[in-house]
Amino acid sequence: MSWLDVGPLASLPARGARVVRVGDASIAVFRTSAGEVYALRDVCPHRGGPLSQGIVHGDRVTCPLHDWVIDLRSGRATGADEGSTPTFPVRVADGRVSIEVPDTLGRCLTPLVSDTNARDTDARNQRAADDACGLALFERA
Repeated sequence: MSWLDVGPLASLPARGARVVRVGDASIAVFRTSAGEVYALRDVCPHRGGPLSQGIVHGDRVTCPLHDWVIDLRSGRATGADEGSTPTFPVRVADGRVSIEVPDTLGRCLTPLVSDTNARDTDARNQRAADDACGLALFERA
């Protein structure tokens, strides 16, 4: 595991997110209105939607595709929905944000596709890649 400096805290908007590319993976770094910072894989466990484009409310984000609500602390879907997306440890020091990522992250994770029709297949492929890299935090129904 390695700590990766992702930039100044001031560049991360309250109730917003920024995306960090690590190898082929996109990691969404969120900041809540209370100033807490979280990092999640930028993929909704439902159909692969970009969580970074969702609405941040409290310590949760709502996926822009189908309104799944994801807990920023655990990466788990809330309510009746089931599933989760990997989370990454975050630290803020001297006004800088860092996330801890596996050294093999760039080799292990496959890129997400933007074609809506391919999202289901991509999500299944991503789960297999995550399993192989020890990031198997998706829950199966």
